[in-house]
Amino acid sequence: MNNKSLVILLLFLIGISCAEEVVLTVSSKNLTEADVAVCTDAFCPEVTVNYVVISGNEEVSEKINYKIASFVINALHLGDPEEAPTAGTISEAITQFIKMYRIHSAEFPDMGAAYFANVSVTETFRSSHLLSFELKHYLFTGGAHGYGSTIYMHIDPLTGAEIHTEALFADLDGFTTFAEKKFREANDIPTSENINATGFWFKEDTFALPEHIGVSEQYIILRYNQYDIASYAAGPIELLIPRKEVETYLQIKS
Repeated sequence: MNNKSLVILLLFLIGISCAEEVVLTVSSKNLTEADVAVCTDAFCPEVTVNYVVISGNEEVSEKINYKIASFVINALHLGDPEEAPTAGTISEAITQFIKMYRIHSAEFPDMGAAYFANVSVTETFRSSHLLSFELKHYLFTGGAHGYGSTIYMHIDPLTGAEIHTEALFADLDGFTTFAEKKFREANDIPTSENINATGFWFKEDTFALPEHIGVSEQYIILRYNQYDIASYAAGPIELLIPRKEVETYLQIKS
């Protein structure tokens, strides 16, 4: 192969590499009740939204930002749960949350503490093949206590498409077996005992991974929200498994 051919081949390979790489930037943004017009001259319940905004490749970033905004908007929605939120932006969702509080407080003037909402989306892991986010919300809208959850979302940074949890693993069955061993150790459940022996609520007395699994630089995060496998009083149950201990089960590339 002559020098001219080598140059052409090198340029071709560089072109392929650049075409496969999508450069995305993740920045943080914060909105509160003080940022919406309905709170300019009237009392408002406390609303805090911390989230990330993706920029770079327009097509990919728009897809990811839409998913993030949808989570926040749905988390703040106090209307009929059978109906989709009408808010088109996070600011509109905050405004609607506040307006609904005012409607409820007018209907029930003896209502106790004011509503509040805390919603966050944070990046937990980033590589050329995977973007992972933690999505949390906690709301108080009256009653004995508030309610909320933590879930995880995984994105293909090349396309903006969501990656299902199962796709994170090369050997899901093997990981499940390993995770059960770690769960038993963390919660003092002997291997000879039923997984629910100490009061957990696993269906059919069989260990199961949570619906959403998180990824960070160091850990695979198993988080069971309240009522998933135990009572509300037990709180969220989280198990951190060092990634170095389960690399053989993972599809994830650092």
